[in-house]
Amino acid sequence: MLSFIKSNIATIIVILLVLFLIFLAIRKIVKDKKSGIGPCGQKCSECSKNKDCRR
Repeated sequence: MLSFIKSNIATIIVILLVLFLIFLAIRKIVKDKKSGIGPCGQKCSECSKNKDCRR
């Protein structure tokens, strides 16, 4: 097992980095959704196109 980790350490680090970035992206999406920020980056309650939003 240890030899497998040693021979694939670069791949493991890249996979962990990608998973961490995916985690950060999902966390930001959830945080924005809870605070009422739409996909356009504005608060939906303050938007003039609130009724036409496809969110």
